[in-house]
Amino acid sequence: MDDTPHPDLTSEDVPDVSAARMRQLLESMWRIRLVEESIAERYSENEMRCPVHLSVGQEAAATGVCHALRPSDPVFTTHRCHAHYLAKGGNLPAMLAELYGKVTGCLGGRGGSMHLMDASVGLLASVPIVASAIPLAVGSALAHKIDGSDAVSVTFLGDASMEEGAFHEAANFARLHDLPVVFVCENNLYSVYTHIARRQPDRPLVELAAGHRIPAKRIDGNDVVAVFDAAEEAVRRARRGEGPSFLQLDTYRWREHCGPSFDNHIGYRTQEEYESWRRHCPVERFSSKLRDWGVLSDLEEKALIERLKLEIEDAFDFAKRSALPDPATAPLGVYAETNEVRS
Repeated sequence: MDDTPHPDLTSEDVPDVSAARMRQLLESMWRIRLVEESIAERYSENEMRCPVHLSVGQEAAATGVCHALRPSDPVFTTHRCHAHYLAKGGNLPAMLAELYGKVTGCLGGRGGSMHLMDASVGLLASVPIVASAIPLAVGSALAHKIDGSDAVSVTFLGDASMEEGAFHEAANFARLHDLPVVFVCENNLYSVYTHIARRQPDRPLVELAAGHRIPAKRIDGNDVVAVFDAAEEAVRRARRGEGPSFLQLDTYRWREHCGPSFDNHIGYRTQEEYESWRRHCPVERFSSKLRDWGVLSDLEEKALIERLKLEIEDAFDFAKRSALPDPATAPLGVYAETNEVRS
């Protein structure tokens, strides 16, 4: 299976995207990058007592897709959900408080890193069980169609989800009923430590979607404008009642599957492979293009980064200062009828 990064755009390939939108895309990617690097730096303090799955290197996928959506369009995602939450407009202090298990977290400290949820920005579920968010998104899309809404559901999934029956059942149902859902596969080549070539036949993932007669595109997942354009097209199709779409976004995670470190020394992937993808950093590529196109100056980008660093520092301070949940509230939400603290 071809895992070669797509070539960079040339300086002449100025996209048909407004300068304001391009700056928004870059800011979103920088926010995700800096937040996750800060999580990695602080994780050894042992105050975030939950596993973390970081998306460093994959920022363009989350940003490009989520910026093509309305705030009310629901998103269903995986254990690697920080980037999707932030790109969808999530509350950074609430996200970090959730990682610290604090009552001010977006789920009151009950969910942790792998279960981010915030209905106010349309992130309705982050589900760590492989492929389990996919049927939720299709069910949501069915509700939109029944209600006559023009909302569009999006499900993020990894390449390993394509090996699960849940994907095929959901895709079949979505196409059969022409539901307004977009399947977004972040193909980072690995399921934990196993390369896709050792798990699947040598064929593009888009062929699996095409087998369900779902329009499918393979895109350079490190090119944020290409992702944004493809997502906009898929969302427009869904809003017009033309049914589901599938996007294969080829990308690469830099850090270990679960945790804050780098794990190239383990031997499941080579340093050379990592370096080849590192040279296609989605943030640096787009930042360079914006300077070439005269959209952003070095000083403006430096000011942006400094502002984001202050925002992140304040968010960590908020999370650390926040209180832990009252143990007496532990039974709340366990059963549907449990709606008060029992003495």
